[in-house]
Amino acid sequence: MAVRFVVQTGEPVLREKCAEVKNFNAELFALLDDMKQTVRAEQGAGLAAPQIGVPARVVVIDVNEGFFEMINPVILSYKGEQTGPEGCLSVKGKQGTVTRPYKVKAEYRDRFGRKHKLTAEGFFARAVCHELDHLDGILYTDRAEEIYDLPAEGK
Repeated sequence: MAVRFVVQTGEPVLREKCAEVKNFNAELFALLDDMKQTVRAEQGAGLAAPQIGVPARVVVIDVNEGFFEMINPVILSYKGEQTGPEGCLSVKGKQGTVTRPYKVKAEYRDRFGRKHKLTAEGFFARAVCHELDHLDGILYTDRAEEIYDLPAEGK
């Protein structure tokens, strides 16, 4: 496992529509392991493959529900609404106010290609929507009602 470099806004890969994963193999396993290591090191809630320069439909999410590895995820339905602060490992030093669904149902494959469904609510639903947006080249800043600078660390 390795911590990967997180690309920042302005990198073209962040605006690409990512390719569907077709091979569930050792290369995918290594990517998932590296993504989990990277999100831990960056103290984030989730990470999408394009954020480390890989244009593949792969995300990892950890919001106190345990790690979810989602390959080729699709949102099946959504309900309700929530508005709140959102940040991104690829948009350092900023945060925005974003409205997202309160509840989502999604389908995805695990690292072995097995199909799963999940229902996420609250912050978990926000994280799922945020990370899946990355797979279509959408950043939270595209959806934000307002964006503001975070205070510099150490001040």
